[in-house]
Amino acid sequence: MEIIGVIIAGIIIGALGKLVAPGDKDNIPIWLTVVCGIGGVLIGWGIYSAFGGDGSDGVDWVRWIVAIAVSAVLVMIASALTGRRTTRV
Repeated sequence: MEIIGVIIAGIIIGALGKLVAPGDKDNIPIWLTVVCGIGGVLIGWGIYSAFGGDGSDGVDWVRWIVAIAVSAVLVMIASALTGRRTTRV
C-alpha cells in the first residue's frame, strides 16, 4: 500500500512541481513529470528527515513543500535534458 501512496503523491507533486517551475516546462511528457514527482517525494522526504523533520500529528506541510520544491528542480533538469524542441529549423 505504501508504493501506491507514493505513486499517487508523485502524480500530484509532479504536477505541482511542473506548475511552480519557472519558464516553459510543458515540453516534457507526462510520464516524465510523474517520475520527477515520485523522485521529488522520495528525495524531498529524505532531505526533510535529514534536517531534523520528525513529522507532526496532522498534515506536515513543510515536508510537502520540500517535496514540491525538489520536484520543481527535477522538472527543470528533465526539461533541460530531454525537452522537446518547440521551434522548427
